[in-house]
Amino acid sequence: MEIGHFINGSHVAGGSGRFSDVYNPATGEVQAKVALATRQEMRGAVEAAVEAQKGWGATNPQKRARVLMRFVGLLHRDMDKLAETLSREHGKTVPDAKGDVIRGLEVAEFCIGAPHMMKGEYSEGAGPGIDVYSIRQPLGVVAGITPFNFPAMIPMWKFCTAIAAGNAFILKPSERNPSVPLMLAELMQEAGLPDGILNVVNGDKESVDAILEDPDIQAVGFVGSTAIAEYVYTKGCAHGKRVQCFGGAKNHMIIMPDADMEQAADALIGSAYGAAGERCMAISVAVPVGEETADRLVEKLTPRIEALKVAPYTAGDDVDFGPLVTGEALERVRGFVDKGVAEGAKLVVDGRGFKMQGYENGFFLGGCLFDHVTKDMDIYKQEIFGPVLSVIRAANYEEALDLPMSHEYGNGTAIFTRDGDTARDFASKINIGMVGINVPIPVPIAYHTFGGWKRSAFGDLNQHGADGFKFYTRTKTVTARWPSGVKEGAEFSIPTMD
Repeated sequence: MEIGHFINGSHVAGGSGRFSDVYNPATGEVQAKVALATRQEMRGAVEAAVEAQKGWGATNPQKRARVLMRFVGLLHRDMDKLAETLSREHGKTVPDAKGDVIRGLEVAEFCIGAPHMMKGEYSEGAGPGIDVYSIRQPLGVVAGITPFNFPAMIPMWKFCTAIAAGNAFILKPSERNPSVPLMLAELMQEAGLPDGILNVVNGDKESVDAILEDPDIQAVGFVGSTAIAEYVYTKGCAHGKRVQCFGGAKNHMIIMPDADMEQAADALIGSAYGAAGERCMAISVAVPVGEETADRLVEKLTPRIEALKVAPYTAGDDVDFGPLVTGEALERVRGFVDKGVAEGAKLVVDGRGFKMQGYENGFFLGGCLFDHVTKDMDIYKQEIFGPVLSVIRAANYEEALDLPMSHEYGNGTAIFTRDGDTARDFASKINIGMVGINVPIPVPIAYHTFGGWKRSAFGDLNQHGADGFKFYTRTKTVTARWPSGVKEGAEFSIPTMD
């Protein structure tokens, strides 16, 4: 099967002659080929968006919100189909795939309140006969470049807010699992979105560069690795665009001696190994405070990890996690496990030998657990993005706090404790964008904003929530005085409100 693009309200076959393989991660087989767009194809989508946005931007926000209201209903209707397609191309379990869709759906629900979010401010009588007011207006045509690990959620985080604000949107999803973004575009069309407002263009670096260099694209949002996030941010800004980019992570969870160890162990298992660790908010480093705490934690974790059920999504809802997305990803994660052993970390649970009968060519890796990891090891410094958890032991709270504070990434972190003073101190001092207190994956709800610090994020505004509307709009301030309040004669001094 060949997968093309969705441009100006219609499916369009790719014309470049270049394709990328789309795998079934469970079997290792190629299940489709996705077209990689040329610059000309990307330009055609932008031109369609420019024309469509003129009318859409002039449509009142309430009517735009009604499209999203119908879209939410269609997402519920097609939830099973979306989740099955997502699981088949990504490899994650069906319940996890439904969570992917639902977290995007929640942002769509928030965007139904666009009329409120688009309101400006008004000051009557700011000066003699003068009123001052501000209005929020869409940017025009904007774009999103989204990753493979959340092919439903992150596209919706971006296009729902942008479209509700009156923009037209160009989506360049990951070529590894392109089907769900195309299905979302179809549902938006069914919900009443005009042709050309949401365009999905599949591609590789050529498409990314076309987006970054196109003069009609006013803003770009990106989620992916830090290296590419920095590239997109730097190049996009150099071409005069508003840019927000979210990159890699190394999320720590500190376990204090007073923590509920059963709760902490269960939280670590779900957050470290869910979706095979292919989450930017996965906990990949556990930091127990004190040797006794560390010994207790590793004792609790080991049998849980050894008992994890790894299988294809078709094996049922009790599967804990599935395969990695590609063979290349599998080899990369295996390489990190090999390196950790070579660096001297203790591999307590080794998942490298995992094989599943009938799925020998699938991209499976069992859960891995390292103990006695040190901060100078590559397995600690780099984002592994796989089912690998590292335990780095801290002698005290101050040493534990310093680990995430001094790491180059600052996406998410968590602390497990029964002590309110410790939790409050941690939340106040930590230089990380999203913090969990007895919550292992602190992904904010839709009406707050998502974003990391340090080299996990580039740009001034976060995703969704109020920041999303700020990013996709610009503020215009109007100072008005009518003839009855105008004095005769020219005024040569700078205006004041006296």
